[in-house]
Amino acid sequence: MKNLTLKQFRYFEALARHGHFRRAAEACGISQPALSMQIKELEAEVGIELFERSSRQVRLTGFGEEFALRIRAILRSVDELNDLARASQDRLVGRLRIGVIPTVAPYLLPTLLGNLSRRYKGLDIHVRETQTPRLIQELEEGRLDAAIVALPVSESALTEITLLEESFVLVRPGHDEGKPVPSPEALREMRLLLLEEGHCFRDQALSFCNIDMRATPARDFLDASSLSTLVQMVDASIGITLIPEMAVALETRSASVSVVRFKDPEPSRTIGMVWRKTSPLAKQLIQISEAVRHAADVMREQHGASSPREGAPG
Repeated sequence: MKNLTLKQFRYFEALARHGHFRRAAEACGISQPALSMQIKELEAEVGIELFERSSRQVRLTGFGEEFALRIRAILRSVDELNDLARASQDRLVGRLRIGVIPTVAPYLLPTLLGNLSRRYKGLDIHVRETQTPRLIQELEEGRLDAAIVALPVSESALTEITLLEESFVLVRPGHDEGKPVPSPEALREMRLLLLEEGHCFRDQALSFCNIDMRATPARDFLDASSLSTLVQMVDASIGITLIPEMAVALETRSASVSVVRFKDPEPSRTIGMVWRKTSPLAKQLIQISEAVRHAADVMREQHGASSPREGAPG
């Protein structure tokens, strides 16, 4: 197997990850026939089929699974060599791959990306927005340099840096303005609108209300894929919801809803940044984390006037 190339390894990893030739080719920026030919050449060089092909799906063979583990380790090591070279420079340059959870990305990224672009002229920023489990997986596989998530993630291989603490607020129909703020116990009896499963914010909202979905599977909950959809459903008087404070300005500007803080202790979350402990870019990522923290402060100052429009009763 003397003629194996890193390019073939990356094409193989993309196909293993996507399980589909077209999607893998798009991810690699090449044509589908070119990808297919490279995979065939790789299999010929290895001397055994790596993929089981059907009309709808491509999946790894048993040997392909083992092969994929080794290939991902090789690619991760190569990426770390690139990172090592970048880390030796005095300033941040080149590609930076940052993952962000969906309940943070729309609100923090506009300020953050603008600040990073002005501060680091040679930085090529790639953003990946998806749920925490996927971000952690891609981080551990070396496909991301860092991720902005809700802490803790409790992964021994990752460094965690706290960036900010923020409260959750209650969003209810506009005609409810002035009514007493319900307790967590009262919320359990209301029609609570939640993000779909997989979002950490959903779990945090359920925890505040002390709701165990396994014990109450028949409860009348409605799920959505975004905070924007939740707020619009509240506007239509379908139910009530919780959203993080950073989302208030953007999500309620065109909705006739009432936003109110809870009594102390308020529900809240910790947002932080994580990266691999083995990353050669650790020093640079600490600089990035400071830029994220600054962007959060700027965002709070800009949207201070858009804070909850009711105060919790004393």
